[in-house]
Amino acid sequence: MFLENTVNHKEQFGWIEVICGSMFSGKTEELIRRLKRAQFAKQKVEIFKPAVDVRYDEEMVVSHDANEIRSTPVPAAANIRILADTCDVVGIDEAQFFDDEIVSVCNDLANKGIRVIVAGLDMDFKGNPFGPMPALMATAEYVTKVHAVCTRTGNLAQYSYRKSTKDDLVLLGETDEYEPLSRAAYYKASLKEKVKDIEVTDPKELSKNSEKSNE
Repeated sequence: MFLENTVNHKEQFGWIEVICGSMFSGKTEELIRRLKRAQFAKQKVEIFKPAVDVRYDEEMVVSHDANEIRSTPVPAAANIRILADTCDVVGIDEAQFFDDEIVSVCNDLANKGIRVIVAGLDMDFKGNPFGPMPALMATAEYVTKVHAVCTRTGNLAQYSYRKSTKDDLVLLGETDEYEPLSRAAYYKASLKEKVKDIEVTDPKELSKNSEKSNE
């Protein structure tokens, strides 16, 4: 699928690869695999991640399986454009946490002949497209959607269900905060949450209030 051997060196253009999916689907694992293969080929590789992501390590990109590769944490997408200018391959993890400029940064790098490999969540915990990921997927030459296994049904999972009641869009966490769910399991779990939020008034209280208003 990733045809490095078909690169036309006269053209001098790179491309963008996007690896997306839910949490625990192996996005970072696949990103690291591709980057290490490029390093083995003696290509100049730089890896970047958002400075906010310090779950496992401040500098390393680490998968849930503890596979890791050294990276440069950056506070904004614009930093990547400056630091990656002379690379052959650029890897970017947790792209959903970057600002919208990450899209133009990736395209600028690809237009300079750099292979750009991006990994990130395609949907947030509410099931909505996450940050700049839809635009990155639209402009990429290659998009790979990986899946986790649903913890409730055993089917393929594409949703990252948040088990806690915190409503922040950006909430770094692991299995204590999230679980991967299939469409059916996610729908049922979300429905249960909505039912919990419905306020049910005792009919006797309604009757009392009605009597008071009629007095």
